[in-house]
Order: sequence, then structure tokens, then C-alpha cells
Amino acid sequence: MYPDTKRIRTNRLTLRFDDYEHDLIKALANYQGEQPSTLLRQLVLREAAAALGVSDSEIVDSKAA
Repeated sequence: MYPDTKRIRTNRLTLRFDDYEHDLIKALANYQGEQPSTLLRQLVLREAAAALGVSDSEIVDSKAA
């Protein structure tokens, strides 16, 4: 059914933010027209790719489900 079953997003992580951080994230997500969780996922993966010296296009696919 899936070409690569390891690409199915079943792993979860929990992040906790104070009210100011949460408001900032919500404002940015609203400005970009995205869900906060989608925005955070893209930001985290982009930073991880930069830290590892990998092209973020290899990791982050903004059109992926």
C-alpha cells in the first residue's frame, strides 16, 4: 500500500511552550496560513538539516502529507 512504510509518520514528540512562545508560534502560523504543528515540524527539520550540513530539500518536503 505504501512504497516506503518508514515514511509513515507514527512517531510523536511533545513540546511545551509558555504563553508568549505559544502566541508567537500561533501568530507566525496564522501569518503563513499553516497549522502550528506543520510549521514547527518544518522549522525543526530545517534546523536539523542545517546542523547536519544536509540540504533541507532532502529532508523537508513542504508538499508532503
